[in-house]
Amino acid sequence: MTSLTARLLALGLLVFASAQAFAQSAPPAPLPTWEQLTPQQREALIAPLRDRWNREPEERPRMLERAQRWQSMSPEQRAQARHGMKRFEGMNPEQRRQARALYGRMKELTPEQRSALRDEWKKMTPEQRDAWMKDNAPRRRPQREER
Repeated sequence: MTSLTARLLALGLLVFASAQAFAQSAPPAPLPTWEQLTPQQREALIAPLRDRWNREPEERPRMLERAQRWQSMSPEQRAQARHGMKRFEGMNPEQRRQARALYGRMKELTPEQRSALRDEWKKMTPEQRDAWMKDNAPRRRPQREER
């Protein structure tokens, strides 16, 4: 065996052994409660929110209203909100635009009207949806810079 081949074989065995050891390691320990966090850990969690609060004063009322609304939600409502946020994050820009328009319109409707709109939306062609979007476009907020 050449020296290069021997080195490559040794490197491969080392990588394989490391991967096996990593795969067999115990799962990470659960993270502590808020009260058990160190001041440095708490600061690391709060810093992004504080930075956004200071950087975007025009967003403060909305941020505060959302925090208060979150506190008033039941655990089931919070789980539903998290699910919706994850779905929204997975959407492309056009889907997000449609979701914003539908959400804005749905907030104004009774439960029966919401159900009727959902059924109508499912039956619409892409062209009909575009026309609906033009007629029901949400008001535009100023664009924030990407974070």
